[in-house]
Amino acid sequence: MASGIGLVFPGQGSQSVGMGRALYEAFPAVRTIYEEASSVLGYDVAALCFEGPADRLNLTEYTQPALLTSSIAALRLLEQAGVKPLAVAGHSLGEYSAVVAAGGLAFRDAVLLVQKRGRYMAEAVPSGSGLVAAILGLTGEIVREICREVSSVGVVAAANFNCPGQVVIAGEKTAVERAIELAKTKGSRRAVPLPVSVPVHTPLMQPAADRLARDVTRATWSDLTVPLVNNADAKPIRQASEVQASLVRQLPSSVLWEDSIKTMAGLGVTTFVEVGPGTVLTGLIKRILPNAMTLNVNDPKSLDATLTALHVKRDA
Repeated sequence: MASGIGLVFPGQGSQSVGMGRALYEAFPAVRTIYEEASSVLGYDVAALCFEGPADRLNLTEYTQPALLTSSIAALRLLEQAGVKPLAVAGHSLGEYSAVVAAGGLAFRDAVLLVQKRGRYMAEAVPSGSGLVAAILGLTGEIVREICREVSSVGVVAAANFNCPGQVVIAGEKTAVERAIELAKTKGSRRAVPLPVSVPVHTPLMQPAADRLARDVTRATWSDLTVPLVNNADAKPIRQASEVQASLVRQLPSSVLWEDSIKTMAGLGVTTFVEVGPGTVLTGLIKRILPNAMTLNVNDPKSLDATLTALHVKRDA
């Protein structure tokens, strides 16, 4: 098997109606994951993922468990093949999938937790009052400066440092709109609002984080079997107490994705496998580490290609 494997898990925005269906139809092990999620949540998670409707799937309290379930279903197939990562990471919501992958939290506990996380996020900010936008072509430091300059208008913060030249900002609508205008005057190639209404990874999420903290302490946690490179600090952590604190802090803090990927490389990861719907993270990693090998697993074809590239036999 190839050495230096890192598993990365997608976050909100990677969902689409039909995600996971091909794996579900091909592998019995996948079906049990969807069944477990449905029994915990009280609705048919497979039907939601495969048939939608899109407007329900895109509601954050439904998106989060659906994405987690789809990612863990793909993960189980890698685990069955004997794939063992050196480290794991996940983008925002994906961090919960990464914790499950590293043995820190049982899947059923994670599904319940992210459902609540989604609900708390949606309830933290009145509908329509938040805005999220991608700023392209500026450094992280310039974007931070813009947010500071605009802070008199309202709350706005750099939410995701995704890759060189791509920073996502979020906050109160008027402040984000002003930041977009300012970014253009400072040389941004593009500054575009995103179809996300919840300004996650900003101080506006502190009330949601406070509510989530209570649920986090009630779940059953274990120390991790491999390091998780966390969103909030881009540092490898393994102790259950560190993971719990980090997941709560993650909501009002920036996602340091570019630094996280570099940290994983520093730990010896040379092959990054995106586990779950879409290939958003694969694209970002190519921008961060052009020489790294990137693979993904979201259907039987990509699973076969990944196991072949990792020199793993399916029945291992």
